[in-house]
Amino acid sequence: MLDMERNERIARAIARSGKNKKTVALACGVKPSAVTQWVNGDTKGMKPENLFALAKATGFSAAWLAIEEGPEQLVADIELDGAIAPWGNDTPLDADEVYVPLFKEVQLSAGSGSSQIEEVTDRKIRFALSTLRECGVQPENAVAAQVTGNSMERVIFQGSTIGIDKGSTDIIDGDIYAIDHDGMLRVKYVYRLPGGGLRLRSENQEEYPDEIISPEMLDSIRVIGWVFWWSTVRRRRGQSI
Repeated sequence: MLDMERNERIARAIARSGKNKKTVALACGVKPSAVTQWVNGDTKGMKPENLFALAKATGFSAAWLAIEEGPEQLVADIELDGAIAPWGNDTPLDADEVYVPLFKEVQLSAGSGSSQIEEVTDRKIRFALSTLRECGVQPENAVAAQVTGNSMERVIFQGSTIGIDKGSTDIIDGDIYAIDHDGMLRVKYVYRLPGGGLRLRSENQEEYPDEIISPEMLDSIRVIGWVFWWSTVRRRRGQSI
């Protein structure tokens, strides 16, 4: 823990992002003088919408900026990768198969550093209806994505494809969910906290400590769905995906 003041954390985030105050101000919808006040510590309070905008603009966690809770920067856990290509759209479906759409994270324009989650309309993977039935997932609620990073390793390895049930968004403590965190695709154990907050937990806690999402920060979180299936992919260390 660095034990920094909030203005010091804000200054660090802006410096690490490589953006100047004017660019950050534009991304946050405020005047450059407001950003200067944040950095200098001349303002006692900070509107939640400005905090979230600053987090998006710099790539730093809103929780860390506000109260130095959790990791400094959020790391996307899920992305679409070319490795899914073998599931093509040209081969006819078997009787026990269905096409499942893919989700991916896309960068927004204007150099804001922000992203949003979109469906890849021209690519799908093939999924067994028997697997969906066994998991209690309606075919129209099934989507897929690919894990990147090692925050869930020992359970879900880097490069694995996951199945997400969009029809199951009610949180059962300790289960695994795909979430939209400020436009970033992530996969975590999710726990409810007293007062309406959430705890996001990684399997690899040695490198990724718990993240606490306070009730005031819930606007930055959207549960995409329950992760009901994942492939098992093992690679040698250092091998890229």
